[in-house]
Amino acid sequence: MTIGDWLRHAAETLTESGSPDPQVDSKWIAEDILRMTPSELHFQLDRALDAGTYAQLETLLKRRANGEPLQYILGGAYFMGLRFSVDKRVLIPRQDTETLAESAIIALRGMKKPRVLDLCTGSGAIGISIKTLIPSADVTLADVSRDALDVAHKNAHDLNADVDVRHGDLFKAVGRDQFDLIASNPPYIPRGDIDALQKEVQYEPLLALDGGEDGLDVYRRIAKEAPAHLKPEGYVYLEVGIGQADAVLQLIRENIDCAESGVINDLNGVPRVVWARSV
Repeated sequence: MTIGDWLRHAAETLTESGSPDPQVDSKWIAEDILRMTPSELHFQLDRALDAGTYAQLETLLKRRANGEPLQYILGGAYFMGLRFSVDKRVLIPRQDTETLAESAIIALRGMKKPRVLDLCTGSGAIGISIKTLIPSADVTLADVSRDALDVAHKNAHDLNADVDVRHGDLFKAVGRDQFDLIASNPPYIPRGDIDALQKEVQYEPLLALDGGEDGLDVYRRIAKEAPAHLKPEGYVYLEVGIGQADAVLQLIRENIDCAESGVINDLNGVPRVVWARSV
């Protein structure tokens, strides 16, 4: 069997399994196992596969056909131009969340040495991206999951990001520390909706998905506890799910003495980030 033969076979297999991007997924699996760039793969379609390589390709193909996210299979995901290691211990960083990271970075520009908290950090994607793009920032990553923090530690090491990593339930992780900016992508899926999510999402950690009965449990806690951890004129940036922006913005305004606040849309025009600046 040649590389081209396997790509056609893989795309057919993934199409039958209901994969949304069978050809793309097939190519990424092949590029990873064969250690080829997209152009190298394109010009070597007639190359024959040895038995060992074929077996490796089939193993990954089977996992993808069963619904396991490609990022877990390949062990990484790209976020803000950086490659983060990911596995079943953490949520997969998504493009939607880049809206949060980019907005936070814009707010931090001009500050000499801002203190930043990435709350519910997971893989560390938000905080490490901020540290990479604003090296002067003093960044803390916090999560209630020790498993997630192990992944965040690895990503900080691999990406040479000098960050502080703390374990604890929301703000309990940081004691009485105060910050110039708090960013978070908390769990926000309503509990009753989780079983209906696409099968790829079912592989992700429940702790990072379950936002309580209405999806707003963690936002209520953040809004209530954030004022004690914000410096004067400090910022809060929160990712929200579809249809949640107004409710979360109201929670923020009810609990934080805001100088200004608002909502930012993602690239698809969906209200994705609720933000506020304290007085």
